[in-house]
This record gives sequence, structure tokens and C-alpha cells, in this order.
Amino acid sequence: MTDQARSPHRRRPSKPYRRPKKDPVRILAFEALRAVDERDAYANLVLPPLLRKARAAGELDSRDAAFATELVYGTLRRQGTYDAIIAACVDRPLREVDPPVLDVLSLGAHQLLGTRIPTHAAVSASVELARCVLGDGRAKFVNAVLRRISAHDLDGWLDRVAPPYDEDPEDHLGVVHAHPRWIVSALWDALGGGRAGLEDLLAADNERPEVTLVARPGRATVEELLSEDTGAALPGRWSPYAVRLTEGGEPGAIDAVQEGRAGVQDEGSQLVAIALANAPLRGSDTRWLDGCAGPGGKAALLAALAAERGATLLAAEKQPHRARLVARALAGNPGPYQVIAADGTRPAWRPGSFDRVLVDVPCTGLGALRRRPEARWRRRPEDLAGFAPLQRGLLEEALRAVRIGGVVGYATCSPHLAETRAVVDDVLKRAPEAGAERIDARPLLPGVPALGDGPDIQLWPHLHGTDAMYLALLRRTA
Repeated sequence: MTDQARSPHRRRPSKPYRRPKKDPVRILAFEALRAVDERDAYANLVLPPLLRKARAAGELDSRDAAFATELVYGTLRRQGTYDAIIAACVDRPLREVDPPVLDVLSLGAHQLLGTRIPTHAAVSASVELARCVLGDGRAKFVNAVLRRISAHDLDGWLDRVAPPYDEDPEDHLGVVHAHPRWIVSALWDALGGGRAGLEDLLAADNERPEVTLVARPGRATVEELLSEDTGAALPGRWSPYAVRLTEGGEPGAIDAVQEGRAGVQDEGSQLVAIALANAPLRGSDTRWLDGCAGPGGKAALLAALAAERGATLLAAEKQPHRARLVARALAGNPGPYQVIAADGTRPAWRPGSFDRVLVDVPCTGLGALRRRPEARWRRRPEDLAGFAPLQRGLLEEALRAVRIGGVVGYATCSPHLAETRAVVDDVLKRAPEAGAERIDARPLLPGVPALGDGPDIQLWPHLHGTDAMYLALLRRTA
């Protein structure tokens, strides 16, 4: 017997190195999350070109593209919740975990807690992703953390990481529904009522919204869009021009969308334009203004509605590149219109020039968290103060731009009281010389329920299936 055979410590032959398996879907999802994190990009702008490139290269099919989309948006929506869970599974403060590692962990946490992927498959695939994009050393760390996360389901983790509701309602709801505490508090104030309605709203923010189309009047019809081979499609709930693609679908493949006769537009955005267009006027109705027209969705609908009445729309947008988007959206409108690059707070038009004016002002975007989930983690309470002077300035100039008897629509894609009623109240108090009065906007949207006490309109994702659009209508009286 040889000495080697006698030795109890004889080494086993080492396994040959195995290269990690590249998964195009998860690598693409990781790249999208890194772009959102590193460049403050928005997923709805980053993800489509990544998907187009991968599909052109033959790396993804339609099911893969849908899965990649779910990974990205699902991870971003639940980021705060997953951060709390990951923090409970690591031995260091979360800020000391490298951001790329945290992105892989978040993707893994979403697969474990937010999808039906089997546990072993979710862990294995995430570790392979880590090996590809982080290296073998950090992949071991990812493996260890994900195995700890897999010890409980989502409800089990929420019981462990969310503070009790009775002790801290806002923080509890923030962790459970993945919203920052300050946004939970702001939405609660804006919505009013008790816990149940707020939880419905927060849950709706975490649901993937339907794709909604608008058939621009005089250029396309709802019937035409419904007849397209777009998968399951239904008429809109509230807008006479809306079509909902209930199974997603690819809007860019629809002829009317390609030709600019129809577009992708949330139904709440359509309702804002419709209410302004239908507001009763005293006198002429020939000149309309969209004072914050970019990127062009409301302007295109307004231009089409104006053309039906023989009116002209002037679409103004401060940023030249966004003004070009507006021009593209309005191209082919059957009636006269004009697009200019102009600052609505330093208008290029004379006071009293218009019969109808819309200002859909820049805001925090808290009403569109379904579509831009990363915004909830990017926005800060101090952003409100940054938008406030601009919002007031735009509304003041809009009131100067409209003639006596004309109507101004002040709109935001935010339900935050500091960006909605407070702005309108403040401007009416600060600028009494404008001589404006509120119009009850609710009768202008017949059939739309739960519009509140008025006279302003506030739409909600959980009540109307729309973004949380706000609209105040003001008539110039002096």
C-alpha cells in the first residue's frame, strides 16, 4: 500500500471551473436597473431600446421581453420593501453594499417574493447572474443572502420588518406597500378617509397599468382601433376616444399609431383635455393655447378637438427638444395649429389673446407612480418647494393670457395638495386683479364617478383606473 493510499487527508481532485450561464433576460433587467440607478434614468425610457436591441439580435422573444419588463418594473415598484428585507439579511448597513450587488439582490428578492418562480430556480438564476456581472467572489455573498431571504414568503417578511400599524401607521403602510413614508402621508391627506381607501390606492400604484390609446377625433375612431389585431382590447371606461389594451400589446404595431392618427395616452390625461374643451364659454371660441405642451399628448387631442370646431391651437413648450416632440404629435392634424418653443412664464403672446388655455404644469409626478415606479424613491419632500414658484407663475400667466369670459385649465399629474388646490387658492388670493372664478368641472365628465366634493376634479388609480390627474377650471371675469 502506498503512502498516498494510507493518508486519510488525501486531496480530492478539484472540479474544473465552470463558466457562468448567461441569461439574456436577467442580464438585460440588470442593465436597466443600473441605468436607472447610475444615470437617474427612467425605466420607461431605458427599457424599450434595450428590448428592441435584444430582439433584433435574436436574444429574446415576446415572452422573454414580457418577463424582463416584469423583472424591472416589479423590482423598482417594491424597492423599498425589498431593501428592508435585504437589510435584515446582511451583516452591514445597506448603504455599504455596492449598488450593483444590491441590484442583483433586489432582482433575486423580487423573483423569490414577487413571482411564482420556484425558490431553487430563483436563487440559482440570480447567482448565475451575479457570476456574470459581479464575479464569483460576490456571487457567494449573493447566494448566502438570497438563501436567507428564501426562508420566508413576502407576508412572513412583512410581519418581521414592518412596524406595527398601531405604533406607526405611515411607516407600516410604507413598508408593506413600498412607498416612502412622506408620500404615504401626502396621499392620505389628499385622499382623505380611512385606512382602507389609502391601502387600495397604494396597492393600485403597484399594479402594472393597462396600455391606453386615444383615437384622435377626425383622424381615427375607437372602432378602428378595436378592429386592429392588438390582442384583447376594450373601449375606455370614461373617455369616448379611449381604447384599453388589456393584455399589453404593442402600440407601435398599430397603423393608426404609426401614422400619428392615434397615440398612447392615459385616460385621465384625455379627460383633462375633454373637460377643458367642453367647459362653457361666453363669446368666441376660436383660439386655444396649451402653455406646457410637451411631450404632446394633450396638445394632440386638443388640436383635434379644436379642428372640429374651426378653432386654432397654439402649443407652446419651453424646451426645444420637447417642442419637437409636440410638433411630431400634432403632425397631420386636420385643422390649423402652431407649435413654438416658448416659456409660459414669459409669454410670447399678448394678454387676453385666447378663449381656452391649458397649463399642465411640471410637478412631482406622484400621480403616475404606476408608470414611473422609480420616481417614488427619487423624489424628496423638498422638491415641492422647487416646483411651487413655477406652478404659480404658469397659472398666473395663463389667467393673463385668456380673455374675459374665457377658461383656464390648471392640471397636474400629482394629487399632492401643495401642487393642486393650494396652488389655485394661492394664485386667486395673490392675484385678485386677474378676476377669476372656479367652475365646477364635475358635470363636464358625465358618468365618471367619485369625483369628490368639487369644484375641482381629482382622479385616482384605484377609483378610476387612471393616473391621479388633477384639474381646476377657472373663468376669467375681469
